[in-house]
Amino acid sequence: MDEPRTPPTSRNVLEEVGVPTGPARRERSDDRRRAPGEGPSAAPERSETPLHPDPLPATGAREKAVPAPLGLLAELTHRCPLGCPYCSNPLALDPRADELDTASWARVFREAAGLGVLQVHLSGGEPAARRDLPEIVQAAREAGLYSNLITSAVGLTPQTLSVLADRGLDHVQISIQDSEEASADHIAGYKGASARKRALAAEVVRLGLPLTVNMVVHRANIGRIEPMVELALALGASRIEVAHVQYYGWALKNRAALMPTRAQVEAAVGQVERLRKAHQGRIVIDAVVPDYYARLPKPCVGGWGRRSLNVTPAGKVLPCHAAEVIPGLEFWNVREHSLGEIWRASPAFNAFRGDDWMREPCRSCASKEKDFGGCRCQAFLIAGDARAADPVCHLSPHHALLAPLAADIADGPYSYRHS
Repeated sequence: MDEPRTPPTSRNVLEEVGVPTGPARRERSDDRRRAPGEGPSAAPERSETPLHPDPLPATGAREKAVPAPLGLLAELTHRCPLGCPYCSNPLALDPRADELDTASWARVFREAAGLGVLQVHLSGGEPAARRDLPEIVQAAREAGLYSNLITSAVGLTPQTLSVLADRGLDHVQISIQDSEEASADHIAGYKGASARKRALAAEVVRLGLPLTVNMVVHRANIGRIEPMVELALALGASRIEVAHVQYYGWALKNRAALMPTRAQVEAAVGQVERLRKAHQGRIVIDAVVPDYYARLPKPCVGGWGRRSLNVTPAGKVLPCHAAEVIPGLEFWNVREHSLGEIWRASPAFNAFRGDDWMREPCRSCASKEKDFGGCRCQAFLIAGDARAADPVCHLSPHHALLAPLAADIADGPYSYRHS
């Protein structure tokens, strides 16, 4: 996908991976065009009562109920025309020949709905690289899932978008790399990308689909947050995510070229607050400071194995999209197991559920039921131990590692992600 994992907000796990909330299913065509979470079709509040009260298997050694997931991130393909240097896809991309077929995705959607999932986020790569995208959207609709298309907008034609809307697509999220077209195209590694994105955004609005703009923030564009918000308003977006790069996948490879300075981040935080007040009631502005400059960890995807699933193009099921960086985890595949079996019993999902795995200071911390120890992938990538406290936390013995990493800034060329 050409956007990073977006940090969590206070609404639900789907916001935590950078996508909007909304109803599980639209029963009327006018409802399908309503913005997520608005009006009488909004989804009811989810009870915390678990859908599956089975105790966890012995691999977790915890007698706790498994909560019902809310969101499914469906990575339909790793193919993408863009080369964004912060792409959250893994460095080793799944080849086209290994991608799940249409029928397999339809089965995954039905099983997800049976687990309690409300929303599916159709991502990639670029989802439009798949010719069966209309059938996939229809399968999500038939399963009763609210569908959000996360797209680069390059390679998705107005004609195909119209077909997707007719098949039941509920929402579109488009990433825009910068308000300045030359800079945007340079960041994307694709000449003409910015113009295509703006044109497709206009088509999304013309069709009456709700639009979110995703602005991936890093050193090259952090000074243009206000023009980006103005652009999102001009495009007719109801929401913009000011999504600071999260350093996994290709972003980690390009960290020195992407990392903003502390002064830039502090200025951006103040600017976002001013823009929220100035545009209150016109557009929702979501933003979170980058982890490397934070003092408290985020509850990554609502807690490991608690709220969401990620299915890779080849069918591997992950607790979060970066989980494969942690060595020794066993990830089950939808080709061999049902989604329900994976959710409840797979070793990877049970590895960091509950708090048995925690070490101090997390184990005795009063915030452990809120932040769940922070990000396991980040703990491994920075501290070398997936069971350590997230180094972002100021109480972590590894917190001091962040400052020199954030200060390691270089103006060299990007290492572009290419399919």
